[in-house]
Amino acid sequence: MNTASNVVWNEHIFMGGWRTGHGAQVPVIEPATGDLLSTLQTASVEDVDHAANIAQKTQQEWATTPFDRKAEIIRNAAALLKSRAEEINGWNTRECGSIPPKAQWELQATYEQALMAAALPMQPIGQIFPSSMPGRRNYWKRIPIGTVGVIAPWNFPVLLAMRSVFPALAMGNCVILKPDVKSAICGGALMAEILREAGLPEGVFHVLPGGPEIGEALVKHPLIKMISFTGSTAVGLKIGETCGRMLKKAALELGGNNAMVILDDADLESAASCAAWGSFLHQGQICMQSGRHIVHESIAEKYAHLLSQRAKNLFCGNPWKEQVHLGPLISETQAQRVERIVNRSIDMGATLLAGGKRKGNFYEATVLGNVTPDMPVYSEEIFGPVAPITTFSTDDEAVTLINGSDYGLSTAIHSRSTERALRIANRIQVGMVHINDQTVNNEFQVPFGGLGSSGSSGRFGGPANIEEFTTSQWISVIEQGIQYPF
Repeated sequence: MNTASNVVWNEHIFMGGWRTGHGAQVPVIEPATGDLLSTLQTASVEDVDHAANIAQKTQQEWATTPFDRKAEIIRNAAALLKSRAEEINGWNTRECGSIPPKAQWELQATYEQALMAAALPMQPIGQIFPSSMPGRRNYWKRIPIGTVGVIAPWNFPVLLAMRSVFPALAMGNCVILKPDVKSAICGGALMAEILREAGLPEGVFHVLPGGPEIGEALVKHPLIKMISFTGSTAVGLKIGETCGRMLKKAALELGGNNAMVILDDADLESAASCAAWGSFLHQGQICMQSGRHIVHESIAEKYAHLLSQRAKNLFCGNPWKEQVHLGPLISETQAQRVERIVNRSIDMGATLLAGGKRKGNFYEATVLGNVTPDMPVYSEEIFGPVAPITTFSTDDEAVTLINGSDYGLSTAIHSRSTERALRIANRIQVGMVHINDQTVNNEFQVPFGGLGSSGSSGRFGGPANIEEFTTSQWISVIEQGIQYPF
């Protein structure tokens, strides 16, 4: 892993160019070992204000840059993602505890997002409407918002940052990115280097690592006209409240407690495979994780056996040093939280079928049976490799269980009758439903998002990006001035 650039982010933050930051220096810790990987310079509240003012002065020129030049720069960035893949993936593995296949998939998905975004400036951006007044033309078009603040999480730090950054830039906005300090190298500093090398003009893109105070400063700054936030529901509610008071646009992609629904006619081998992937990928640290397994009572025992066998075959370890299925959880605090939720649920009557052991930041792939809705392993977003199984007897009961959660992000339904699965899908309050698949799905060309406590619906991907990262303007034109009665 190339660390030649360490001196840059040791001392500087990126504000169109590398500049001295005024926040604290923080250690970059490898979660698998506890080793110090680097030191990161963070931003201060004053740096947020400075970046916002630079972006405001730069944005108009960037907005009027020809569409083909914008597209070329983003395509250049996509190519650089590929050429620097080994470096980016290495940091993702060591900094975030990602196993190499997860890091590789994330980078490929980010590359696809970049190519999709590069096509956006070439799309139609308006319509012409008729007028009741002869000779008047009504133009309605999408225009840039101004400066967009992007607050990104640590679990998929490259993809979940750049899925907002790329389309926001493509639509003519400036962007200030606040990566999480736990993933600010792969999800921030390296992205700054790539966009600079791609030819993005100075002042258009900024990277300001920091803690909650930097995020709060972004949200409250009057020159930042939109916030795109991916993270917890609790923080998202505060951001939404502040943006609402300021009449500021907000895209909120929040938590989830997603259901895997296994009907009595399901292909159980396929369902168990999908469930293992949905529950245990990246140690379950995904908002779309399959967190509730709602299984018909007639096949629950067999399903639990198949899923448990898959869980027992998964190995935990340091993904940088050995070939493993599960790496570490992001911190000891999170590992202890998962352990506490599982143990409390077992004390309440859940049955441990597989896993259930913690060693440092590592937690085994875990399956629990006899889970009831009052148990924390069912009701809480775990963000760990845990699959709790709850049974139902009728489709109506399954619908009630799915809709009983405040979250509404993703649901998977398994049945040999797609019509039956679609009937259930049409009755549930979630943003995304996947039939005979798992809950962790992302396709760059399809709008993505949840409902309820999971966020503000499908805001990222494909045509949704044009609307999301712009605002609208009506221009009416008439050749001769009008004479009104007074």
